[in-house]
Amino acid sequence: MTLAQSDDEGVAGLTQQSFIGSALFEKTFEEGMSLVDETAKYLDGRGRDEARALPRKIAMLYAGESMRVTTRLMQAASWLLVQRAVHDGDMDASDAAGDRYRLGSREICLGGGGEGIDLLPAKLQDLLGRSDNLYRRIARLDDVLFRGGESPPGVQAQFEKLERAFGN
Repeated sequence: MTLAQSDDEGVAGLTQQSFIGSALFEKTFEEGMSLVDETAKYLDGRGRDEARALPRKIAMLYAGESMRVTTRLMQAASWLLVQRAVHDGDMDASDAAGDRYRLGSREICLGGGGEGIDLLPAKLQDLLGRSDNLYRRIARLDDVLFRGGESPPGVQAQFEKLERAFGN
């Protein structure tokens, strides 16, 4: 069984109401908010100092990847906060199910990991990996809860079609 299959089995049959009332939601919410806080502290503190010490080319990569991690986490946090608002009765579930509140910026957030990432500071690499993992899990939840399990059309979906057609 692949990780994707086990993930699908773990979220299959979830509804928005069952999800927001679950331990999975609480765990994901806490993880997301904690990662937002940890990342902000790093980028505003030690990360800023580490970026200044990098060679120009790597500093440019650092800037781009720090924006990517920030975008991932802001998208994830926004999505989680909408679900929290529904849970707390501050937002109607039908409103939260609208396209306006879907997880966004997938092409940006699912990209990265290219050449030179291994030259970035270890802490940024760690945050990139953890934010990617969180974003992908939330994207899967968004797909299951609001899109009937289907990924939205876009660049990632096109890559997946090509991979299925031509293999690796």
